[in-house]
Amino acid sequence: MFDANSWITPYLESIFSDLPANDTVKDAAAYSLFAGGKRIRPALMYASALALKDFGVEDTLIAPFAASLEMIHTYSLIHDDLPAMDDDDLRRGRPTCHVQYGEAIAILAGDMLLNSAHEELLKQSIKGTEYATAAHNISRLAGIHGMIGGQSIDIINEGKKIDIDTLYELQEKKTGALIEAAVTTPFFFSNCQADVYSLLKEYAAHLGLAFQIKDDILDVEADESLLGKSTGKDERDNKPTFVTLLGIDNARIKLSEEEQGCYKALELLSEMGLNVTMLHELAEFTIKRNY
Repeated sequence: MFDANSWITPYLESIFSDLPANDTVKDAAAYSLFAGGKRIRPALMYASALALKDFGVEDTLIAPFAASLEMIHTYSLIHDDLPAMDDDDLRRGRPTCHVQYGEAIAILAGDMLLNSAHEELLKQSIKGTEYATAAHNISRLAGIHGMIGGQSIDIINEGKKIDIDTLYELQEKKTGALIEAAVTTPFFFSNCQADVYSLLKEYAAHLGLAFQIKDDILDVEADESLLGKSTGKDERDNKPTFVTLLGIDNARIKLSEEEQGCYKALELLSEMGLNVTMLHELAEFTIKRNY
């Protein structure tokens, strides 16, 4: 499968090379950003660009946006692990940022990554309308209309019983929004019609839910050393998930439904002339992974 790390890490390193040396906040941000991980969002953005290559999109155009999105994702993980939120001490196989550097530095490290991401997006925006539209797409989906909105629903409902519709809204925003940003951003550099955007968004919506349902299942079944983060936390913290609401068997049924939704959207995109091979591979990886 495509190695997103080898593609996006050099760009992230170039951003950090321009930051002040010997700064603890920078070190803490780098500790989390360069800890590895699946880099699924940069991989999805690359795959979407590849699908649109015959429609005017080059991967060099979208690398800054993929790097910005990965910084936003990592900032969200740093903050999500804090005691005031999910209170976790393991991430990507090693101590979380606040365990390693303290809560105050971890908060600032997350803030720095978010700010650096938007510095990069603003720098790209001055190049033209399509760049500004792509930047706005990421910013909107990372904010209250997307990821932060989902986190808010999650925190407000912790320890409470919610219905399945609320859970869908929560996860479509909290997890799905950044996946939507990854998949749809390359569209703004293409010469495609709006129906392609709608199908990319549909694929991303199904994939985002599949990603989260799989995460919920892994929280119950996975080996913690392989997963790289704590398991059993959802039940411990009385968090609403697809497993806690539906049970493991029905969660698997929902996962299969979202998988079929992914493949149907890709089939229609393929009929429009897009090369969806890598998008298909990433969907398979997301759904069948064991970490």
